[in-house]
Amino acid sequence: MPFFLRTMMKVLRVPKRTIFIVVIAFVFGSATIAYAIEPATFHTWFNALYWVMTTMATVGYGDYFAKTVWGKIFTLFIYVFGIGLLSLVIGKIIDLLSTVYKHWEAGKLNFHGKDHIILINWSKKAQYAIEEILSFSPASHIVVIDESDKHPVTGRPEIHFISGDPSSEEILEKAMLKQAKAVIIFADTRIDEPALADGKTLLIASSIERLHPAIHTTVEITQEKNTKNFRHVHVNDFVLSYDAVSRLAVRAALQQGSSEIINQLIRREVGDDIYEIPVRPEWKTYKDAFRGALEYGATLLSDRGDLGINRKLNDPIPEDARLFVVSDEQTYRRLLTTQEL
Repeated sequence: MPFFLRTMMKVLRVPKRTIFIVVIAFVFGSATIAYAIEPATFHTWFNALYWVMTTMATVGYGDYFAKTVWGKIFTLFIYVFGIGLLSLVIGKIIDLLSTVYKHWEAGKLNFHGKDHIILINWSKKAQYAIEEILSFSPASHIVVIDESDKHPVTGRPEIHFISGDPSSEEILEKAMLKQAKAVIIFADTRIDEPALADGKTLLIASSIERLHPAIHTTVEITQEKNTKNFRHVHVNDFVLSYDAVSRLAVRAALQQGSSEIINQLIRREVGDDIYEIPVRPEWKTYKDAFRGALEYGATLLSDRGDLGINRKLNDPIPEDARLFVVSDEQTYRRLLTTQEL
């Protein structure tokens, strides 16, 4: 018994690749030997291979079976060693799947894909961001980078987790930064000092802009005075942590009902939303665009961040214009469809 236990422990430590090679060699070798012993029983080598597989899998349909003494002795050999080898392979496969899942849950696996969105630093805000992204585009893939050691959202295959320092080039490469569509950096809620939190965010943003300057980066900052530092590293958009909440509360108090409008615009699942539409060739001025969108039930809102275009409707639309409208999704889809036609 001690010898048997020592042997089994040694077998279990054999590399998976070696075990798979041995099993394949055993199966094909056994099929060749079985066909050589009883060619009249199996007729072809493939039938012998089929018999070996059904015997090792303990299925045994009975359509092929050994008839000679040597054939039956070889069958006993397959019973003893073949079934044991197959069980060992199944155990290794289960162990491999378990290891892969543990590595996925611990954030150790690289992401493989493109046009995904990267969220950095896990928090409730990141969770809400995931819900908003998936409500806007259910087919989107999201990569979460955080310094924790456990996947924050289990049971969601479209959300990949990578554990590590988000300012590290190695970690950003594991997240396929250069193939990503956008990055959102949230302030690290584990840092109590706002200046330090913004400092970490700035370091992450600098690393991202150095590795992939063309990617669209949005960051959350905690102190408005640090805005100029983020502009210096060419961050595309930034959001002040407490600014939006405070201003929304004041508007709700002084202008009753305004907060409901703003909530609709920032939450896709409620009311109308903001959409970007392409500039049509027949639209020469903002008035043309305004009337064209209005025909479909959409309201022209801005050109990029310029909300004052309704006061300059006769101005020509510049070549680099990016027009945004307020509408429901159905109207937006109709605008896109007619544009393609």
